[in-house]
Amino acid sequence: MGVVLAADTVVVVDGLVLGKPSGPEEARAMLVRLRGRQHEVITGVAAIDAATGRSASTTAVSRVLMAAYPDATIDAYVASGSPFDKAGGYAIQDLNGALVDGVVGSYTNVIGLPVEATRRLLEDFGVVSERRA
Repeated sequence: MGVVLAADTVVVVDGLVLGKPSGPEEARAMLVRLRGRQHEVITGVAAIDAATGRSASTTAVSRVLMAAYPDATIDAYVASGSPFDKAGGYAIQDLNGALVDGVVGSYTNVIGLPVEATRRLLEDFGVVSERRA
């Protein structure tokens, strides 16, 4: 037995939750909506001890300011296929970070798993990470 970990991420802008786009048109619309604006990236992380059934969860919220990228960047990015498996239709690390101007909060949350919050959650279950100097 062990501890099972699960996480999922959404992007929220104007009170609208953006999950993974269903296709090119929705990916383009998401990237246009986000362009030059700020939004939130919210990730829920849950853990359950398979032996005891004990569970706990946490949420990480980061604020992201998108760059004012041109339509040509959107078109090329959508054509690459990269947006289709990402909440909000983008990954902060894609295009060498050119889609994003800044992050307030956890950078790893925006990638998809808030490492800091996940580490704290797992430590509560007795799972301790090795830290390297």
